[in-house]
Amino acid sequence: MRLEHVSRLARPSSSALAASPAADCAAFRNPALERLCREIDAAFAAAEADSRASFGERVRLALQRAIADPGLLRPDQRVSDPRNYCRHLLAADPLNRYAIAALVWEPGQASPVHGHRTWCGYAVIDGALEETLYRWDAVAHRAIETRRHPRAPGAVSYVDAGRGAIHQLGNPADAAARAVSLHVYGVAGEQIATHVNDLLAA
Repeated sequence: MRLEHVSRLARPSSSALAASPAADCAAFRNPALERLCREIDAAFAAAEADSRASFGERVRLALQRAIADPGLLRPDQRVSDPRNYCRHLLAADPLNRYAIAALVWEPGQASPVHGHRTWCGYAVIDGALEETLYRWDAVAHRAIETRRHPRAPGAVSYVDAGRGAIHQLGNPADAAARAVSLHVYGVAGEQIATHVNDLLAA
């Protein structure tokens, strides 16, 4: 497992990415993060050994355990950006099966409405996010809002690739503080800003 500390904006410029080199994994050893990586590796192994094994449930449980550890994130991995929600790459699987990131949201910051090009899971660490859910209207070729619900600290979610779980995630504009969430995506580390979200009109 290659551990990295690479801070990237959700919609990074080319100059921002060029200024964010991968760090030596030994310099950023983190027991909580390494345990999360081992548990995700085990989820892959279990799914390969038995097709009935629930990969998604294993990922959910791994995220739930990870956010319970107060040592999961360093202070610099909780830094926000006033322009947009901020994504900190925490770990990248050497086989390019997944990447782990912390997202930091100031009040009023939100993701675009999107489906998913890959499986992914997230858990809320601090603050409260709001998740807006949508269904895909193939005739109108747009996403239709169905409901909204708060995602309090400890909330965990997992979805497979596709348009069956279209959503928007964000920190409400009237929130009292920033929010922090932990995400794992089924892509290589360098692809988290480009190969995860299937952006949709709503």
